[in-house]
This record gives sequence, structure tokens and C-alpha cells, in this order.
Amino acid sequence: MSSMFGKPRGSSERPAQSPLPECNVAILGCRGAGKSALTVKFLTKRFISEYDPNLEDTYSSEELVDQQPVLLKVMDTADQDGPGNCERYLCWASAFLVVYSIDSRPSFEGCQRYLEVLALHAQGCQRRCPVLLLGNKLDMEQYRQVLSAEGMSLASRFGCLFHEVSACQDFSRVQHVFHEAVREVRRQAECSPPLRPLFISEERPCPAAAAPLALPTHHSLATCTFNTLSTVNYKEIPSVAQAKLVTVKSSRAQSKRKAPTLTLLKGFKIF
Repeated sequence: MSSMFGKPRGSSERPAQSPLPECNVAILGCRGAGKSALTVKFLTKRFISEYDPNLEDTYSSEELVDQQPVLLKVMDTADQDGPGNCERYLCWASAFLVVYSIDSRPSFEGCQRYLEVLALHAQGCQRRCPVLLLGNKLDMEQYRQVLSAEGMSLASRFGCLFHEVSACQDFSRVQHVFHEAVREVRRQAECSPPLRPLFISEERPCPAAAAPLALPTHHSLATCTFNTLSTVNYKEIPSVAQAKLVTVKSSRAQSKRKAPTLTLLKGFKIF
């Protein structure tokens, strides 16, 4: 079941026949890393202190990044002690946020397992989705167990971006991370080489091939023989259209008239 934070836009703001481009972001990490807190902070600007750790759901929010609208879907996963049943998000997500808590070394070590799974998946399907490594709970600096340099080193090892945030304090940095994920998806789409068109021959009889041309031996090189290509009629199949993913800035209105509504999740306490 999918839940929606905030009010949907009126039909007058965009034509019904022009749906928003979508970007799917999966949030991964061990239990207690703060995945749900980050999700709700981004969607509602509020902080939760208690939640159901077994709750997994996907939420939608219409955003504006770089003045372009997008429907951002966020899957708040509920893995307990590491990657498990990964197919549900590996084939769904356009980008991944891998989260650990800076005051928990086990959660940081768990992130490495997630990054390894994502790297293997990228090799197997030959499709690399953007990955961002997040050190959460920056407000717990006095209890830090994982240095920033360690996070940067791990991110560099797997070729992903690195940020440290606090779901408790700073909304702007949390928002920046989600918007940066959308930007990375767009950059990835723009950098991907266009698909080469396929060619098929029409069913027409091919003329007899011309006699092979023999090249004389020169400077002790062996004689090479090349056959001239027969003339065949070809049709070009149009290449698959490249879906252009747009990136966006938050569209949350500040006025009371457009203030977003909040759907509370089971087990959440909002402050």
C-alpha cells in the first residue's frame, strides 16, 4: 500500500494527459540507522522519535528540483540486520540512499554489505543506479563512533556520494540529499550512450558476391584476401526513446493555503 504525504496538486496546474516523470528512491540500512526518521523529515519537515521498525512502505511526494516537477517515490525499507530479499527494491529503485548512524559502528559495517550487494547488482544487470552514503544522527556528535573520514573512504571505495545529516535538526540538508539523488539519476540518464539502432535485411535475393580481391605480399606480410560486401537492402529500426528524468526543488508551499497535510504512520510520534 502506498501512502501520500501532502496534498496532490489540482488538475488545473498541469494537463491530465501529461503525468509527472517519476524517480524511485530506496532507503537502505540496518535497523536503528534512522531511515524512517529521514523519510518523514523530508516529507513533512518533522522529526519522529518512535516508530515501528517492522513497517515498510512507499510514499509519494510531488517535488520541484531545479524548477522541474517530478513525482518522487520513497521506499522506506525494513531490513532488520542487513540485506535480505533485495529483489523488491533492486529492480524498482532509480537511486539508493544507504544510511548508517554515526554513533553506531555496527550500522556502518552493515552499510558495506549493502554497498557490496548494489555493486554486484550493477555488474549483473549492466545498469548502475546512483548511490548516496549517508551518515545520520549528526546531532549525536558527542557519541560519534564513525569518523567522517571513514565514511568518505567507504563512499570513495564504491564510487558513491557521501553526506552527513541529522533527521532531528536540519531539514535543508535532508532535503538536499533527496534532491541530489534525483539530480544524479538525471545526470546518469544524460551520460548514458544512446542505443545503437538495429538493422534487418528485407527478404530479397542477394546478388552473387564479387570475386575476392587479393592483395600482393609486401614486406614479408602474408597475403590477405577480402571479399567485397554484397549489396543488401536494409531497414533501420528506430532506437528506443530515452526517457528523460527531470530533477526538482521542493514544491512544498509555505502559505497556509497550500500547507501540506500529514498522514501519520502507525507507530509514529511526530514532534
